[in-house]
Amino acid sequence: MRQDFDAAALARALYPLDGPPALRGWNVDELDGLLAPDAPLREAAVLVGLVPRADGLQALLTRRTDTLRHHAGQVSFPGGRLEPDDGGPLQAALREACEEIGLPASQARPLGYLDPLATITGYRVTPVVAMLDPQFAPVPDPGEVAEVFEAPLDFLMAPQHLRRVDIEFRGRMRPVLEYATLATAPTHRIWGATASILLNLRDRLERL
Repeated sequence: MRQDFDAAALARALYPLDGPPALRGWNVDELDGLLAPDAPLREAAVLVGLVPRADGLQALLTRRTDTLRHHAGQVSFPGGRLEPDDGGPLQAALREACEEIGLPASQARPLGYLDPLATITGYRVTPVVAMLDPQFAPVPDPGEVAEVFEAPLDFLMAPQHLRRVDIEFRGRMRPVLEYATLATAPTHRIWGATASILLNLRDRLERL
């Protein structure tokens, strides 16, 4: 697939900002038996921030603190549930990124939406893809984020770096996605929902 990513190509691969996708989740079939078919999912959003660097685009990721009640220590995109005052997933993603890593809205240029992702915890997560100002200096909220780091988009979009592994959940084995070890962050495991969001980005780019 193409590796010369730019904002225009990315935007063409996404849902437009004025039209958030309405589907329940592109992966719901994979959660058979884990989600009630008609149960409402709680709305959430994440910011897939991409930073232009001399050696190519980098995806901005966080490692959650080890003391969180949910997803402690996991690698994720900034994000969280939609609040009543949010106007939609775009506003929620930008608000959460500001709260978690100190990203001002003025340093993010949203491009569009990926397909919503259903999670085993009962959320419908809408990813917002945005170009970030390379001068942005993250200020992590220590109560939520232990570390902010970058991963090369070229690495994350290469099919050979992504694999399926089986884990036990609620007494049954189920496949999850996991990336190969990242050379620049060898102790960080990129897997689960974060890996699924990146796979969806790759799938949409491949359709161009």
